[in-house]
Amino acid sequence: MFDIISAIIMGIVEGLTEFLPVSSTGHLILTAHLLGFEGERAKTFEVVIQFGAVLAVLVLYFKTFMKILTFRLGNGINIIHLILAMLPAGIIGILAHSLIKQYLFGPETVLIGLVLGAILMIVAERSKVTITAEELDDITYKQAFIIGCFQILALWPGFSRSGSTISGGILAGTSQKAAAEFTFIVSVPIMGAASLLDLIDNRAGLSGGDWPLFAIGLIASFVVGMLAVVTFVNMMKKLRLSWFAYYRLALAAVFFFILL
Repeated sequence: MFDIISAIIMGIVEGLTEFLPVSSTGHLILTAHLLGFEGERAKTFEVVIQFGAVLAVLVLYFKTFMKILTFRLGNGINIIHLILAMLPAGIIGILAHSLIKQYLFGPETVLIGLVLGAILMIVAERSKVTITAEELDDITYKQAFIIGCFQILALWPGFSRSGSTISGGILAGTSQKAAAEFTFIVSVPIMGAASLLDLIDNRAGLSGGDWPLFAIGLIASFVVGMLAVVTFVNMMKKLRLSWFAYYRLALAAVFFFILL
């Protein structure tokens, strides 16, 4: 029974935090540590529930993905935007995948990522860069590549993919809303590929009896993820990015004392 409750909690945490600039990986690592849900089985579970969050974005932005896959240039974002945004983190991620998994996935490194990511978000918000892309389809190739470069920072657990890329988008001249939506679009192939690699690496942690538990977590992640994405896009029109940064700093402080 405790495993089922843990699966639901972890699925909710993944769906709620994956697309918020607060670090889903950091929250999952810290939550798993508190629940005592750790080990190879837990690592595989975390990979599986990420697919729930990916599926949520695919459903919500289905028309946008279909437009991108038609390979038509002009009239908004297209496949080139996606490639330019994926390349930097994709290359570094492939080259350093094993090192990142070996040395950076732990509560202590997550706390460092939470703090550094918060500082970046505050700096981005206080920058005086002129906004040239108010909407998703206004984003240029150059802005897409810059956002992709900032996505490299998300390879450090706790830094946050959305926090890094939204900050990069603002510094490149996009609105918070446009940067957030572009982050969601780019996250699908990146997260999908990374999760697939992780699933292959952790295949030893899979067993037939675990699938009902994994399915519960995936469904929870999918449902909560859809609600979180819709809510977050609307919030980005009104909320300041620094509010999320202050939350990250507070979270880091709380867990610092818990882990002492």
